[in-house]
Amino acid sequence: MSEKTRSGHCLCGAVQVSAVLANHEVGVCHCKMCQRWTGGPYIGIACTPETVFENQDAVGVYASSEWAERGFCKRCGSSLFSRMKSDGSYYLPVGLFDDTEGLTLAHEIFIDRKPSLYSFAEKTSQMTEAEFMAMYAAPPDES
Repeated sequence: MSEKTRSGHCLCGAVQVSAVLANHEVGVCHCKMCQRWTGGPYIGIACTPETVFENQDAVGVYASSEWAERGFCKRCGSSLFSRMKSDGSYYLPVGLFDDTEGLTLAHEIFIDRKPSLYSFAEKTSQMTEAEFMAMYAAPPDES
């Protein structure tokens, strides 16, 4: 297994994953959608479209926004991924992986939506909801 490949599985083991990491930087999303999906902040890592999930029959997909969809295990309910519709890239929860050695907490998004009940000790780069959404806004129509 290469340094950029990590393997893991959902809670019940029905879905196995072999993920190709985009980098070793873990991110946290504090948006309300992620809070409802995971029960807290979403702690994930960017992975390439070459990421493979075994046992596709056990993978459910929910179109959660115009620009992303979320995957889950149909058997145990584990959160499996958030996938960008534009390029097929994934964000996987780090809790799926068998090995998290060498990963570092690097950034937080929707920082203005973070509940006051928790904080991370690590210093990270931070983006507000508006800053993050500006990255996905459609370019103005020039016609």
